[in-house]
Amino acid sequence: MSRFCAYLFLPACLLALAVIAPAMSDYALEIGFRLLLLITLAEAWNLLAGYGGLVSLGTASFVGIGAYALTGLVNQADVPFFLAIPAAGLAAALLALTVSRAVFRLRGLYFTVGTLALAEALRMFMVNYSGFGGASGLFLSVDPPGLLELFWTALAIFAVTSLAMTVATSSRFSILLRAVRDDEDAAAQIGVRPFRIKLIAFLVASFLMGMAGALQGLKVGAVEPYGMFGIQWTVNVLSIVIIGGQGLRAGPIVGALFVVLLSELLADYPALHLAITGVILIVVIRFAPKGLVGLFQRRPRAAGGVQ
Repeated sequence: MSRFCAYLFLPACLLALAVIAPAMSDYALEIGFRLLLLITLAEAWNLLAGYGGLVSLGTASFVGIGAYALTGLVNQADVPFFLAIPAAGLAAALLALTVSRAVFRLRGLYFTVGTLALAEALRMFMVNYSGFGGASGLFLSVDPPGLLELFWTALAIFAVTSLAMTVATSSRFSILLRAVRDDEDAAAQIGVRPFRIKLIAFLVASFLMGMAGALQGLKVGAVEPYGMFGIQWTVNVLSIVIIGGQGLRAGPIVGALFVVLLSELLADYPALHLAITGVILIVVIRFAPKGLVGLFQRRPRAAGGVQ
């Protein structure tokens, strides 16, 4: 069933969304855009943390670099949007490649703290360096596309993300990545090259995060350090994956649906929303470490065992 969903059901749903998008209201397009963007980021983070054990708090680094790269390409080189977005993803992957040797020297909690420090360092650099607009940021020199075009673009990026995740999680690479996650030293003893495996996952995840950041920058028409390199990107993605199910294919989708629905229901009560989200995270971590998807997958097996 899972393979059917990956190869047939999900592409059919994406095609149906693309066809009915012109008939959707602006509110539905706005929610759909946000949902697709968050799922893309969560899928990328899940590849790192869920499958590779690389618990990164540096999501904002690649979101911000992607947004700034797109703005620079459009403003300075008149690059079309459809080319600037993948180019921004490549810029984020280049950043990942540059810092990979430094961050991969760290393991466990030290890796987590190191990626958080990277995001904060980039934010402070952008704030203090006037070449990228400083604290005021940069504005796109052209008008961003309409909401419908943005939704279609988000749908296309999600399709690329889904394809990349399907390939990564259903191939030999997934086995190698899990081996490195479970015991890096033992994996190296049997011939696995941990650095290479982690680097591939890091580059793929960074590329996807960079494209998502570029799309967000395109939507708002402006980029600034506090928003694009803000910790909220990391917190949102982490919450989605933990609630949905870390290391599970459907986890980011279910988690994003839950988080976006909750935020819309409590949009007028931000403090209550924050408190309820915190309580839900605590409950899920304590009683359902595999998230909602893991909980529902476990119940049928438990019922079968009772019979």
